[in-house]
Amino acid sequence: MTSDVDPGRFPIETASPRGFAQAYVLQGSGGVPLVCVHGWPESKRLFWKVIEPLADAGFEVIVPDLRGFGDSELGPDGFNDVPTHARDIHALVHDVLGHERVVLVAGDLGGAIIQDLALRYPGWVDRMVLFNSPLPYLKAEMASIAGTRPAREAADYFLRQGTDPDGLAADLTTPEQRRRYIATFYSSRFWGHPGGFDAAAVDFHTEPFADAAKLRASFGGYESSFSPSAQSEPSILARNPDTRTLILHGTSDHVIYPSFDRMAAQVFPNHVGPFLLRDCGHFVPWEAPHQLTSGTIAFCGDLLSNRRVA
Repeated sequence: MTSDVDPGRFPIETASPRGFAQAYVLQGSGGVPLVCVHGWPESKRLFWKVIEPLADAGFEVIVPDLRGFGDSELGPDGFNDVPTHARDIHALVHDVLGHERVVLVAGDLGGAIIQDLALRYPGWVDRMVLFNSPLPYLKAEMASIAGTRPAREAADYFLRQGTDPDGLAADLTTPEQRRRYIATFYSSRFWGHPGGFDAAAVDFHTEPFADAAKLRASFGGYESSFSPSAQSEPSILARNPDTRTLILHGTSDHVIYPSFDRMAAQVFPNHVGPFLLRDCGHFVPWEAPHQLTSGTIAFCGDLLSNRRVA
C-alpha cells in the first residue's frame, strides 16, 4: 500500500524535555499507553503499518524517533547509548505526556532500551512486547542452548560501527552512499525475510539516514559497546523477573541470535510465548504487522477491557 511508505501519513509532534527536539507520532489519545521504540537502522517509520490498527483497538500509540534518528534532533550531550535513549523516552512519555503506567513494544536497539526502562522504572512499565533484540547472556541458564551467538559473518558491521565509527562515517561521503549502506541491511544482509522489502520500502526506510551527522550519531549504540567514553553511565541490563513479557521471534533474521526465543524465555521468566513468526525476519512490525498487532491486543486484553469499562 502506498500509504505504508508515505512519510506524511501521520502528524509529527515534537517535545524537548531533554534539551533536543524529539519527534513522535501519537494516535488514539486516551487509550492504553503503548510506546513503540525502534532500533537500528530504523526510525519511527518501522511501525507505520501497525499504528492505526493498534490505535483502533484502544491503545494510545506513541512512536518516538530516538535522538539523532528520523525527525529528532541530535542530543546536546553527545551520548547515544542505551541508558541515554531510555531516559529520553521516560522524559517524553512520563514527564511530557503524563503517563504513569505504560506498555512497551520494541526490538533491536529499541529492545535493549525497553529492557533498561523496565529495570530502571519498574513501577512505570506494566508489560513489554519484545522481538529480535539484544539480550543479557545468562551463562548458567543458557549453557545448554545452542545458537546463542549470531553468525560470525554477520558481525562485521557491528565491529566497524563500534570500533571505527568516525572512519566509517568518513567513507560515506554523500547522501546516496549513506543510503546505499543502510539499504544493505534491508536487502543483501538478509536481516529481513527474502523479498520482505521492495524498492519503495527500502527507499522509505533509508531516507532518514541520508544526513551525515545523524548517521554518525546512530553508530553510538555500537560505539558504547567498546568505548567507555561513549557510555553516559554503566549498563543495568540483566535478568528481569518482574516484567510480564510477550516474546516474538522472526526466525528469518540473520543477525540476531538463532535461539533468541529460548534465550529470551530465560531472561524473562514471566513471559508469554515465545511465538515463532514464519516468513519474518528482524523487522517484525513491518514484516509481520498482523501478528504483532493481534498478539499485542490479546496480550493486553485486560488493560483494554478495563479502559473501556472506565
